[in-house]
Amino acid sequence: MDFVIIVVILALIQYIGFGILVGRARGKYNVPAPASSGDPIFERYWRVHQNTLEQLVAFLPAILLYSSLGNPVIAAGAGVVYLLGRLLYLRSYVANPESRAIGFLLTFAPTAFMLIASLVIGIGNLMSG
Repeated sequence: MDFVIIVVILALIQYIGFGILVGRARGKYNVPAPASSGDPIFERYWRVHQNTLEQLVAFLPAILLYSSLGNPVIAAGAGVVYLLGRLLYLRSYVANPESRAIGFLLTFAPTAFMLIASLVIGIGNLMSG
């Protein structure tokens, strides 16, 4: 479970880091708060940050559920894939939003796997017990 906790902490630090990048882009591209639009590059950083928040809402419960019901080592590995997917998503989306698919897939797939596996294990536990 320690590996899972480390991955969860890294996911939260990554999200905070993406927020810092938004703040830096705000200054660099002259988009004063509270505006969330203006320069297209700023908007890409802002959108990556927002999309990461949207993904965290599913990822965090998924990794905690699967690490408890399933296998914590596999959960931590899936979490590392998620983290790398988010980094790739950031780089691709800022460079060209149309190139974000692989980063998104590497984020979505581990979360979907852990949620579905947790559901199957949970139903299996109910039926056997």
